[in-house]
Amino acid sequence: MNNRQRATPLLLLMVALPLAAQTDSVTLRRVYSLNPVVVTGTGHHQRLRSAISPVEVIGQGSISSSSPRLFAESVVRQLPQLSISPNSTGAYLRLNGLSNKYALILLNGKRLIGDISGNVNLNRIDMTNVRRIEVLDGAASSLYGSDAIGGVVNIITLQEASKPLSFTTDTRVSAHGQFRQAANLQLVFRGFSSLTSFTHDQSGYYRNNPLTYKSGTDGDTYQSLAPLASGWRTNLVTQRFAYDNHKALSLFAEGSYNWHKTVRPETQTDVAGGFDYELRSEAWRWDAGATYRLSAKNSLQLRFNGDHYSYGNEYDVATKTYAVGDYVRKKTQRLYEGELKGVFSFLQGATTIAGIDWQNSFLDAISGSVDRHVYTWAGYLQHEQALTKNLKALLGMRYTYHETFGNNFTPKVALLYHYDHLQLRASYSRGYRAPGLDELYYHYYTFVRNFPTLTIGNSNLKAETSDYFSFNAEYQTRKWTAGITTFVNNIHDMIVKTIVSMDADEVASLRRDFPEITDAQAITLTHYNRYDNSDRGRVYGLRAHFTVEPLDGLSLFANYSYILARQQSDGIWSNVERSIRNTVTLGADYIHRWGRYTLGLHADGRLQSKTYYPAPYEDAPGYGLWNISTTHTFRLRGLEVMPSLGVDNVLNTRDRRIDSTLRRYANYSSGTTIVAGLRIKY
Repeated sequence: MNNRQRATPLLLLMVALPLAAQTDSVTLRRVYSLNPVVVTGTGHHQRLRSAISPVEVIGQGSISSSSPRLFAESVVRQLPQLSISPNSTGAYLRLNGLSNKYALILLNGKRLIGDISGNVNLNRIDMTNVRRIEVLDGAASSLYGSDAIGGVVNIITLQEASKPLSFTTDTRVSAHGQFRQAANLQLVFRGFSSLTSFTHDQSGYYRNNPLTYKSGTDGDTYQSLAPLASGWRTNLVTQRFAYDNHKALSLFAEGSYNWHKTVRPETQTDVAGGFDYELRSEAWRWDAGATYRLSAKNSLQLRFNGDHYSYGNEYDVATKTYAVGDYVRKKTQRLYEGELKGVFSFLQGATTIAGIDWQNSFLDAISGSVDRHVYTWAGYLQHEQALTKNLKALLGMRYTYHETFGNNFTPKVALLYHYDHLQLRASYSRGYRAPGLDELYYHYYTFVRNFPTLTIGNSNLKAETSDYFSFNAEYQTRKWTAGITTFVNNIHDMIVKTIVSMDADEVASLRRDFPEITDAQAITLTHYNRYDNSDRGRVYGLRAHFTVEPLDGLSLFANYSYILARQQSDGIWSNVERSIRNTVTLGADYIHRWGRYTLGLHADGRLQSKTYYPAPYEDAPGYGLWNISTTHTFRLRGLEVMPSLGVDNVLNTRDRRIDSTLRRYANYSSGTTIVAGLRIKY
């Protein structure tokens, strides 16, 4: 019986206060009874408390009880070092003060593509199929290669069931047209298994603050639609086949297709914020591999995967160029990977990982006439060794050859000392990030609030590197856990967007490349954005956590994160865009079981200080969000029925400031929302 299978009435008090949510397994911060197997930190399966690199884990039970609408919500509700900054097309996920491009997003251990304005499209993640989420802080390029400067987020989905037949359906309904329906079918027969899943998810758009009025170019006034948050429609289909002879060989093959459409406010051509088109994306992903077990602790793994992502405009209003229904693809990304890895444990207390991998990335875009690709080869070696009874060390290194940026070497050194209930961790790792093809070559035009915006790629960029130092101390008993982590991340040749002024001749030249810019818009076009290397970036961080189980079935936690993220350009230091200085997450969770019935009561929340933006934009104010939920699980002869009811944003926190071209919003929230769900599992 785990911690989510018991409850006491005290949670009712916690919900009324209210407090915030506890995960079913938030990393090293859990009692001894919870010590899950993780893989992200060291590249092989091991118990969490034995991992030299501290890894945060959000378990499936925690995800189910909180019933998050989106993937980003599931992590920021519980982990203060993660944050999201909203925009009209989604959200920017940030890790330890750095943007999405410094956080490597993995799906079952392989990188996920789908870039929208520098942010991986996380709408491709089906939360009903997620088994756990592992978060590794800090540079991890020695094991994972480029992009892993700020850390790694590994999303692990459901694998094969043990029963011959199992079926799950999951329904979620809430206000503003929010609806999700998911279904999974798993079949197992003599080592062969099949997993088929389908998810439909949708949301209507909504207004997060009052209407405003502005003076139009003709002297009239009009209503601004800019304060509206966009909705979406998405469908995801996944099929996985696997074979395991339970001796030496296991095989798998998986494919998925995702269709997504951002639903924007109704178009009104005379209204600021009106749109001629919706934003549509399509993604195809395949993954196949084999594992040959030489012995219980030694294996060889071969794996190939491909990811294809297309993003463009689907017109719902006829223009001088496009008809209703036209789908104009602006950007297509493709990634192909192959990896051969060996995991060996020939000596007592030692594990060695060695491997080679290959990647080939492609970018095709109409805007800027981009048709580019780049390949990388890499070899890596990592050795983990118990030096004494209480001391363990890790040494890792990776050599990478990049077609454009040449050779790179990234080492890592880490130590774990444990004595009784105390654990101490220290590490140094080198990070590496090659500029993306979009940063190098992609020129694109957007139209925001009657203002055209140009962003120009820079083929003269240099690769970014980093030096990451961290120290972690943790004390665990059977009832409580407390810990603290400090780190510093020094980033060299940090890539940032800079504003470049233009004269009339330059504007005329750019208009030849972007004919969609009208004469009226060209008048306001005085500058463009360009990717450049700044001098450097530096992030200081401190996290503290405390978890306690005062009563059987009651779990409480409190987490705090302080992050000072700065960047230097031309000798001047400034805050990293969208960074947040202080964040607190609090939580409470009760579960109790009576025979075939289980009651779950859950509360979660997050408090954060203001979000920094570069001049001339305003900083977004800090805020707090609180959520509560309850689940009721009934079990009868293999059938499990779990209705749920919850309230998101209990205190109705919304950013109601009047719209402004220089304003960045703290959040796009529909306000207090009642959420109802029903999960049926056989």
